[in-house]
Amino acid sequence: MTDRVSGRVEVVAGPMFAGKTEELLRRVRRAEVAGRRVEVVSHALDTRRGAGQVSSHAGAAVPSRVADRAEEVATGRDPRTELLAVDEAQFFGPELVDVVERLADDGLVVVVAGLDVTYDGRPFEPVATLSALAERADRLLAVCTVCGEDAPFHVRVVADHDDPSSATVAGHVGGAEKYQARCREHFDPVPGPAPWRRV
Repeated sequence: MTDRVSGRVEVVAGPMFAGKTEELLRRVRRAEVAGRRVEVVSHALDTRRGAGQVSSHAGAAVPSRVADRAEEVATGRDPRTELLAVDEAQFFGPELVDVVERLADDGLVVVVAGLDVTYDGRPFEPVATLSALAERADRLLAVCTVCGEDAPFHVRVVADHDDPSSATVAGHVGGAEKYQARCREHFDPVPGPAPWRRV
């Protein structure tokens, strides 16, 4: 491809089980069909389906470069890359915002997929901020495991023995064995009303 695509940020956000990685992989495949040079980055913490690959719950998978910190997303990339896809963006922390903005300013299309809400209903950075700054932001919904309605949230279904705010990120990596998608009616991360939500 000789013409450079203008840089931009695209975000695929939502709760667990919404199909974020599936959509990220669809955009990767589409860019490849268009002849773009594509690179996929995954976080070192996410080894649920094997290190060095991004895979969806539906079974689609592509090889990935593994990064541990946000800055490694930029410094480890092939300079010929035209589309950079980042999966599980929430693991990179708020530092990812500046990295992604810089890459887009340099002419890359950066597609970021990740959780925009925590299991207790709070905005999850950096995806919440990236969604506000992106040229395109798509929020996907899951299916509530209780009633089958659209689910914008997810909850932990295993007990936290410590204060969740002090838990390590690695301790919260998981799938259906630890989390369930929930609609607003069935979203109850902790007994009683949460102080940041209206009652």
